[in-house]
Amino acid sequence: MKAVVNFSTEPDSVELREVPEPQAEANEVIMEVDTVSVCGSDLHQWTGGHSWPVNYPVILGHEFAGHIAEIGSGVDGFSKGDRVTSETAAVVDPDSPLTLEGNYHLDPNRKGFGYGVDGAMTRYVKVPARCLHKVPDELPLEIAAVTEPCCVAYNAVVANGKAVEGERVLVLGPGPIGILCGLMAKVMGAEEVAVAGLERDSKRLAVAESMGLQPLIGNVLPWAKQGDGTGVHMVVDAAGVSATLRTALDAVRPKGRIVKVGWGPQPLDFSLDPLVQKNVALLGSFSHNRPIWKAVIELLASGVLDPAPIVEGTWVLQDWRDAFEQMHTGNIVKAQLKPL
Repeated sequence: MKAVVNFSTEPDSVELREVPEPQAEANEVIMEVDTVSVCGSDLHQWTGGHSWPVNYPVILGHEFAGHIAEIGSGVDGFSKGDRVTSETAAVVDPDSPLTLEGNYHLDPNRKGFGYGVDGAMTRYVKVPARCLHKVPDELPLEIAAVTEPCCVAYNAVVANGKAVEGERVLVLGPGPIGILCGLMAKVMGAEEVAVAGLERDSKRLAVAESMGLQPLIGNVLPWAKQGDGTGVHMVVDAAGVSATLRTALDAVRPKGRIVKVGWGPQPLDFSLDPLVQKNVALLGSFSHNRPIWKAVIELLASGVLDPAPIVEGTWVLQDWRDAFEQMHTGNIVKAQLKPL
């Protein structure tokens, strides 16, 4: 079968390869992939700009949905043909204290699809049954294939950020995660939500605006200081660079919250004293767990959460490069691939 494979740390080390079909072992299923979404982390591995270890060669793709094609021994509650989507923590330590308390997504030994084990940019992918969630009939598989980034947004805005109805929220970075964080804040009842970017982000910001979010370019402080002049209640930093934390500190109100969900490996060259002076809570947010997935699937199936506008194109697997380039250049927010 054909697969999009990342084979080296060097830039542009991704190609379409012929790979063997996986076989289900105990407590696993084989999923026939209907749709796999392209994530920013796929692009980072393609360009060589990632900061996490990768088990080369590896099939990319961790945002996916499809049907169960084969069931291994010991799997209960699922049948062939079931419509399913999957969490990303493909390998976890079952004896880890974090796993035992339900926070397996924070287990330092976890391995995810697309970097630690083979992912879903192919026709068939092997998935532990514990990762599976059934997709309701009313939820299209194309939308189910963006459950994962919606879960990232839910974890950032709701589980960690403790979104409160009536608040003003600023999101830094108009990538897929940033826009979904803004959308999640709106769903949770935020009074005003703005998404900030640069001039080159104009197309993505237009998508954000179509979803009811206020687009901002350049200086965000005039918008942040509207109202009582003290700043926004919550800033979600989804920009993927360290420097935006300084902007977040300037924009947030005293006793507000900053949730950092974007990776930013660059060293800080500014003081964190405002964090103390303003009594601000600074929270990191990473990944998601089963309760978050269940909550998000319910929101998606009900139509209350509608991420469809961020998906701006679908490509066959063989045309993966064009899909990657369209996202990488900012022409579209998110691409999807169809392996069949």
